[in-house]
Amino acid sequence: MPGENKTVTPMKYLRDAIDTQVYVRLKDGSEFVGVLKMTDSTMNLILEDSIEVKDGKQVVAKIGKILIRGSMIQYISFTPDIAASEALSK
Repeated sequence: MPGENKTVTPMKYLRDAIDTQVYVRLKDGSEFVGVLKMTDSTMNLILEDSIEVKDGKQVVAKIGKILIRGSMIQYISFTPDIAASEALSK
């Protein structure tokens, strides 16, 4: 019907972000920046070219390819250049 609001789920945003760089913060405080390559219905993520960062400022380790369980995710930012700008500029 015309004029009807369509609900946009978080999964739509996540799927639209495939092949773009994302920032992921885990419940244990770990932070990762990488290129989102795959996700599933439980929000498990596969990141490539990923790095672990601390406080969005310091690169802790270059990881490469990583699998992150959806149940461990606190939040995802689709603007890593804002969330971890200092670490990404190095």
